[in-house]
Amino acid sequence: MKPPAPATATGPSSGSVVPGVSPSPGSWFRERMWLVDLLVAVGVFLYNLPTIATSAPHLTYGSGDYAALVVLSLVMCAIYILRRRSPLAVLVAMLALACAQLLFGAPIIMADIIVLFAVYTVATRYVWPVSLPAALVVVGWLLVAIVPNLGDDFIDVGQLGVLIVVTLWVWTWGTLVRIRRQYMDGLRERAEQAERQRETNARIAVAEERARIAREIHDIVSHSLSVVVLMSDGAAAKVDSEPERAKSAMLTARDTGRTALTDMRRMLGVLRDDEPGSHAPQPGTAQLDALVEQSYAAGLPVTLTIEGEATSVPDGIGLTIYRLVQEALTNVRKHAGPNLTRADVRLEYRQDEVEVCITDNGQGPVNDRPDSNGHGLVGMRERVAAHGGTFTAGPRESSGFEITAMLPLEGGS
Repeated sequence: MKPPAPATATGPSSGSVVPGVSPSPGSWFRERMWLVDLLVAVGVFLYNLPTIATSAPHLTYGSGDYAALVVLSLVMCAIYILRRRSPLAVLVAMLALACAQLLFGAPIIMADIIVLFAVYTVATRYVWPVSLPAALVVVGWLLVAIVPNLGDDFIDVGQLGVLIVVTLWVWTWGTLVRIRRQYMDGLRERAEQAERQRETNARIAVAEERARIAREIHDIVSHSLSVVVLMSDGAAAKVDSEPERAKSAMLTARDTGRTALTDMRRMLGVLRDDEPGSHAPQPGTAQLDALVEQSYAAGLPVTLTIEGEATSVPDGIGLTIYRLVQEALTNVRKHAGPNLTRADVRLEYRQDEVEVCITDNGQGPVNDRPDSNGHGLVGMRERVAAHGGTFTAGPRESSGFEITAMLPLEGGS
């Protein structure tokens, strides 16, 4: 007999062996339940043979009725092995064989006890609207087979009552086993769902962290490289006519590159906790003066205006303000055009929020301006949204471009 296939496809089968892991107790029997059923069937049949003659007074060894009952009990025990594949069909076949016993003068025989095992299997596999009628049919068979023979010193009313109670108890036991299995399956499914949810949340967290790091690297690289390119172009143009000014420009480009490398190492240190400098402080509003001076040295006429008093700015808000100004100035250098005469950075601190406004009066082509699909504006908008603020960006009515962000100061960290 071929063992049944594994019941689940979501994990390793019951027969799989994991290296280094000992099999659970009883796993050998669970993998070979067909063998257990075979032993039960053989045991019931062998126990039944010497008791068939006592099932009816007229039965004698070697008679035709005796041989027929032996064959019926053999078939009944043999089909028991199929109870796990077709439990309801096996029960129906057993009841048909049990009814055939009446034709040979034996109301019940000892092999009929195997019908109770079939009732149990049906109760473990089917809901009660199916299994309970099946158990009641077995009770009805008991009544039909035994009641007409109560006066023949074959079985009394008390014993009949015990048989009925045992049948209903077996059905109840099987039903409780089915309910417990469903409960355990539900727990297992919820555990698997929780594990899948944890994996999904972990993947989302990783994606969000990657997006955050990508925004940081974009802001650092785009700003610093734009400064380096401008200073290098200026140095190349003045290297013959004004060598000292060219040298100053190259030194500024060198310092900007070093600063960018330091920022990059700090960002990459987020990915490796043991990286030196991974816990270095992030830039904030205190570094805006240096950022503006760097842009001014690169040839961008920019001014910084601060209104109000910065009493307490959370680190997360300070970093967002710094990155907003950094990215906005980078966009000005890229897109404002040759007619740019000034750029203004204004911070206004209020009681519970801070407004950041970056404007310029450039006359660059409209199509050359960063739009809503650009990575720079998308990154700025996401930074502001992460702190529950509002962000707007677009051309000014007169000329140039304007970026405005409103950031709440409470809970901003």
